[in-house]
Amino acid sequence: MPHPLPPTVILLASVLKPLDDTRMFGKFGRTLAGRPDTVVHVAGREAPRPASAPANLHTHKLLRGTRLSLDRLRAQVRYWQLLRQLQPQLVVVHAPELLPLTLLWQALGRRRHFLYDVRENYALNIRTQRVYSAWLRGLLAGAVRALETVAARRAARVLLAERSYAAELPFARPEHTVVLENKYQPQPGENLSAQARLLPELGQPLRLLYSGTISELNGVFEAVEFAQRLRQHWPGMQLTIIGFCQQPAVLARLRALVAAQPGLVLVGGDEPVPHARIVAEIRRSHLGLLPYRPHPSSAHCIPTKLYEYLAHGLPLLLPPNPLWQQVAAPHEAAVVVDFAAVSEELAAEISNRQFYPNGPPAAALWASEAIKLGAVVDSIR
Repeated sequence: MPHPLPPTVILLASVLKPLDDTRMFGKFGRTLAGRPDTVVHVAGREAPRPASAPANLHTHKLLRGTRLSLDRLRAQVRYWQLLRQLQPQLVVVHAPELLPLTLLWQALGRRRHFLYDVRENYALNIRTQRVYSAWLRGLLAGAVRALETVAARRAARVLLAERSYAAELPFARPEHTVVLENKYQPQPGENLSAQARLLPELGQPLRLLYSGTISELNGVFEAVEFAQRLRQHWPGMQLTIIGFCQQPAVLARLRALVAAQPGLVLVGGDEPVPHARIVAEIRRSHLGLLPYRPHPSSAHCIPTKLYEYLAHGLPLLLPPNPLWQQVAAPHEAAVVVDFAAVSEELAAEISNRQFYPNGPPAAALWASEAIKLGAVVDSIR
């Protein structure tokens, strides 16, 4: 009898993204692990392995320390060791800092393929977010863009997390790129409601939610200020802030506000929060806030939380961003607000508005993107 063929081995890798990352593990990992005769390995920042992970979906720690520790350099060594140990047929690179070793790995063997998953416009972010000094920003941005350009030529495909990247990134050749948006992948066994969610009447307890990355750019302090102003017109309001903050000064300021002001709850902050915990908070909330500050790095991107809130039928408060309004408007999911201006009329409008008259939209779910991911893998020979 002929021996059965060995399974296809796929490695998904990032340095800073946690092992239970919603895109790398929850979407790519679970989708690819569902293919026949396939073993998937996920490598990233230390995090608990989800209890519901299938037997053919494995995790490996690349980073155990902080993003600015020496362990970030050791992560490169661990990644190279994984490449040699696992001998994957396909690698999906979720971080540009792993591209150099991936290119070397590909050059040293035959029939080695990789996909580059572009999750951010990294060069633009470096230039505009003022994390580094001015002279270093230009140098780093140029180096990252040059590296990505080389990698894009060698990759089997370039995957884009945002539609806007197709026009923004010069290396994103149309015939060589596939857009895989960050739509919502339900938790194993999760049953999404098909019914519209009713808001409480004005004056009854109201739960506001800010979830995901906690930062000034993402508007965490605008969320706090909005909540405190809304409390004047809607007593009993509570704002839950749940997520991870990488900036100690921002976290210290936020904790001081939580300690001093009523109705503010902080979950996480100094450590990543399991996504299942965030989903549980979405399900028990009444309104999701997206109070992002206007910025070139996010103006044309659709936040993952927007799809998460849509999939759960959570009513939204949006800033005047035309792209986000275009996504939410067909489902009557949002009220567009100025987060710095709260009035009694706004409180009444929110309370009286009927959201999601046709129920949460299937268009917010990852299933459509999973089909495209499968087609990409099938096309690699």
